[in-house]
Formats: sequence, C-alpha cells, structure tokens
Amino acid sequence: MKNLLRPFSILLLTIQKQAKIVLRNVSKVVVTIPNFESMIGDGRNMSEFKDKEFDIVFSNSVLEHVGDYEQQHKMAEEVNRVGKRLFLQTPNLFFPIEPHFLLPFFQFLPLNSKVFLINHFTIGWYQKVPDKQEAKEIVSSIKLLTEKEITTLFPGAIIYKEKLFGLTKSFVVLEGWAHLALCGIKSATMNIPDSP
Repeated sequence: MKNLLRPFSILLLTIQKQAKIVLRNVSKVVVTIPNFESMIGDGRNMSEFKDKEFDIVFSNSVLEHVGDYEQQHKMAEEVNRVGKRLFLQTPNLFFPIEPHFLLPFFQFLPLNSKVFLINHFTIGWYQKVPDKQEAKEIVSSIKLLTEKEITTLFPGAIIYKEKLFGLTKSFVVLEGWAHLALCGIKSATMNIPDSP
C-alpha cells in the first residue's frame, strides 16, 4: 500500500510574526526546518482546527486521491473551513495524458485493463504491482475531476486552467484572494511555455 501514500498532501500556513507551516499527510514526515510541523491526518476531516485558523491552505494534486466525489466534497468543505485563503491544484480528467501513470487516455480504460497494466509493467510513477488486489486499490484510488465538478465543489472560487500545448492540463482553485476579484479576474488561463 506504500504506493498510495502522498508526500506533502496539504500545507497549512499561519502567518504572524513568523510563519508556521503545518504539513498534513497520511503518514508522518520528518521535518527539521524551523517553523515546520508534520502531522498525520486526513484532508476530509480537520476537526481539530478552528474555522479560518490558517492564513493559507495549499494542496497540490491531492483532491483526486481522497476517494469518490462525495469524499472530494468533504475535503473541499474542510480546506475552505480551516483556511482564509486556498490554493488547490488538481489534474483535469480530460487531459490526454493521465498524470499518475503517464499513459495516453489511461483514465478512460476499463478497470480490469488498468489493473492488468500496472500488475505487469512499471508505469508512470508506479512500480509494477504484482498483487492484483493492491493494483486494483491503486487504480481505484484516483478519481480525476472535470471542470464542472471543480466549479461545483468551489462555486465562488477563481478557477485557473493550466494549459499545456493548448489543452487544459489541470485546474488551480483560488479562494479568498479578494484582490484578484477586485481586479476583475474571475477565471483565467495559465500557459506553461513549451520546453526548448
């Protein structure tokens, strides 16, 4: 099951005289940097924190790992509850290259085909997984989202579309950044320059 663990799943920041940075993850991460704290936890339940306790919640490619849409909704509610501002990134279901397995259209294959592939080959970020049940758990644990699902989960947010070769690669959700809305930015596109 080690393939299911994510390194820094959610970053919670409190900015006062000195920033306090909390790394919330499904497993303990050893940190030696001053003002950093590592804690075990789940982004769908952060009941130990008060409303708006953190100045910024940062989450990069985590939302697609927490379960089905209902579980993703729980995480969306929690990150909005504990943070004054939110920066969340998640891959787009309809980008042709699946970002975890790095295969074209892998996300649209039948479950048994996905299991067969990672059961027999090292694919993307995953080593070959000989145990079929573990392979099934891995491929079933990732639920990529559509733009409609993201805008439903974060109805008041600014949604940036991160583009690669003109296609939306991922979505960046910004909540609580009022100055962006005051500038008239409601949604935008970020382009990644093509490599030389």
